[in-house]
Amino acid sequence: MTGVPLAATERGTSLELEGLSKHFGELVAVQRVDLRAAPGEFVSLIGPSGCGKSTVFNIVAGLERPTSGQVVIGGVVPADRLGASAYMPQHDALLPWRKIVDNVILPLELHGVSRKAARRRAGPLLERFGLGGFSSAWPWQLSGGMRQRAALLRTLIDEPPLILLDEPFGALDGITRADLQQWLSDVWSQFGSTVLLVTHDITESVLLSDRVYVMTPRPGRIATVIDVGLPRPRTLAMREEDAFIAVERRLRHELQQAMATAGEFAGPVETR
Repeated sequence: MTGVPLAATERGTSLELEGLSKHFGELVAVQRVDLRAAPGEFVSLIGPSGCGKSTVFNIVAGLERPTSGQVVIGGVVPADRLGASAYMPQHDALLPWRKIVDNVILPLELHGVSRKAARRRAGPLLERFGLGGFSSAWPWQLSGGMRQRAALLRTLIDEPPLILLDEPFGALDGITRADLQQWLSDVWSQFGSTVLLVTHDITESVLLSDRVYVMTPRPGRIATVIDVGLPRPRTLAMREEDAFIAVERRLRHELQQAMATAGEFAGPVETR
């Protein structure tokens, strides 16, 4: 722990998935997935529902073991991946018996930081995340968007080099989701961790990512990799620009091709 909260000079770690496969009995969920993220990159994994995105995610997080292949973090294969990354699921999972500040500081307490010191460290970060006036509130008193901000701050406060985001805004309404996508883009540019985002939202992946990996329907494989190539910082207004629309169009085409190649229809592709 550096003691400098989310410093812009701190960069993340590398992540490589090499030939990752996962079988559940006779079911082949994921097949020979290769993926890479350089330190400080934002990479998305996108595909139709049921394609194995969450399986890949859970393997990286250490919640599942691959049937074959390996996960390389920071140039090494961890003996135990639990704790090698910070994980944020779709739902905020805030503890209802802890106030917002105490939810946020939970990772610090688990690493032996006293509650007093952890609260002191969290103070300016709560302000930065738009939660300064709500540190003593209970989770049920906050809107869905504010709860997600608190959950993301809890994910970041221990300065993790690798962050895993599993559709963190998927349960929110469209207006709140767009606002938090912009906010996440701004915040990520400051803290510099490596991020792997699982999503089925094309627009979200283009707005946030350096690179997008497109998966086929089950068994999930990488159909193609697209470098977004848009300048940063990015804003919601860029969604109306030709360059942004062109990347969306290519992603939509690649998803449709992946589904056609797999010989099955997996439902409409979202472009929220």
